[in-house]
Amino acid sequence: MGRNSSAIRRRLSQAAFGAALAAPLLFLLAFFVNPLASIFGVSFIRADGGLDLSGFLNIASSSYYRNILAFTAVQAVISTAVTMAIAVPCALVFARYQFRGKSTLLSLATLPFVLPPVVVAAAFIALLGERGLVNDMLLAIGASDDALLRIERTFGLILLAHVFYNVPVALRILVAFLANQSGTPEEAGRMLGANRRQVFRFISVPLLRPALLSAALIVFIFCFSSFGIVLILGGPQFATLEVEIYRQAAGIFNLPLAGALAVVQLGAMLLAMSAYLASTRRTAALYSGKRAARPIRTVRDRIAVACAVVLLGILLFTPLAAILIRAISPDGTVTLRYFALLAQVPRASVLAVPAVQTIGTSLVIACVAAILSVGLGTALSLLIRQTSGRLGRLVDTVTMLPLATSAVTLGFGFIIALSRPPLDLRSSFWMIPIAHTLIGLPFVVRSVLPSLQSIPRSINEAALLLGARPAQRVLYVDIPLVRRALLVGAAFAFTTSLGEFGAGLFLARPNTPTISTAIYRFLGQPGINNYGQAYALSAMLLLVCLLCFLLIERFRPADASEL
Repeated sequence: MGRNSSAIRRRLSQAAFGAALAAPLLFLLAFFVNPLASIFGVSFIRADGGLDLSGFLNIASSSYYRNILAFTAVQAVISTAVTMAIAVPCALVFARYQFRGKSTLLSLATLPFVLPPVVVAAAFIALLGERGLVNDMLLAIGASDDALLRIERTFGLILLAHVFYNVPVALRILVAFLANQSGTPEEAGRMLGANRRQVFRFISVPLLRPALLSAALIVFIFCFSSFGIVLILGGPQFATLEVEIYRQAAGIFNLPLAGALAVVQLGAMLLAMSAYLASTRRTAALYSGKRAARPIRTVRDRIAVACAVVLLGILLFTPLAAILIRAISPDGTVTLRYFALLAQVPRASVLAVPAVQTIGTSLVIACVAAILSVGLGTALSLLIRQTSGRLGRLVDTVTMLPLATSAVTLGFGFIIALSRPPLDLRSSFWMIPIAHTLIGLPFVVRSVLPSLQSIPRSINEAALLLGARPAQRVLYVDIPLVRRALLVGAAFAFTTSLGEFGAGLFLARPNTPTISTAIYRFLGQPGINNYGQAYALSAMLLLVCLLCFLLIERFRPADASEL
């Protein structure tokens, strides 16, 4: 009897463990596949059940929508090209030379990647806008009005913001690849008589090509799906697919056309993400050892290092400094008045609640999203580790799909799919945390999975021989060994949720706006009070993101993925 009850408990334990691993797949089915299927339904099916291709016909027949599609692709290509032109030489310098402060600067250079898009947009308005710091300095030295910068609402400002946002991504991928490449091929080329230029052209560049492709693809994906930066900095004349989907769905309520645009964008993003995942697998297979960075010896070396450090410093840190300065001096006078205004609801305010309340709302949502992301992401990572071959790659690809789906498309899908039974969440608090969980999930998996895969098989085999059940092996063996990666994943999910803008713009209710939607509304209205509160909120969000960034860098495992 005792043996039978023990076997029953073991089977129940295994069934519960299997159900726990299946939970994230059910979550993705309900809150990712279902909203996307609803978008397809709105795009292809009429109210009477017949086939409806009117949205796609409008896109194909209208030069306006063709131009939007073309601009979306062209601006992403240009942004990617400029980003790579800056990131590649900087990565070569960081990988080849050893100098004081290198690791600190490389870590700090990652900070823009964890910043919310609305903070990035506010930073560039504070620095290069018509009332920005650069124009203030030009006026201070006696420049005329004709000499002032006039790049607000131009493609140039969008491009600068995209480069600022994505150089850290490309830099980390390239430096990680170069640092794990043996220098033997290049040394052999020099021994055979090749000069520096020949070694770079015929050996270094071909070896770096897979990593270049991976970095370029992920930057292209981020630029193609950029929403907050384009919406705030570009204005209506620079509408991308993201902006037009939002305008058609939330502004005009033309759901079939919005759905058709979302399907087009989703198809392009899935192709790009598939290419990126295939490229990262090839890149990982080419890791061949560790490259020892050499000390600075020549004048050429000093010039290369100085140029890389100065370029990164100007590009990455001046916008952040501008937003901190504008937070305490939006009109040239140092004051904390605009921080005090955050606790009030001034007359004709763009918010129905005090702006400080948006901070509490966003913190609660971010905490819930981080907890859900870590739980589901850990289960997905365990599932991927236990599967192999094509099935494992399939599950891994599925976990990355939310990253290839724009937040605007996701928010649009939520509005359609989660507004009717059995998942009617229209008036529920859980709408935004669930959307943010989907967005944070890929970052948790990318943080936790490498650490799980690095655990020696012998450790789990020893636990199995000692009679540990699957759930016990996870709780008492796997989780303690990957706790640093879990903390990093939680910080990524928390930061991503805190600054998420696209889905929140669809889903946030008027009486419970998030901090990102509040900044957007303040920036969209004239008046020093609105700008002052936007900069004050942005500075506070920047400092919170900085704390999360320090936590990520402090606990990032050595084997963590660069994305």
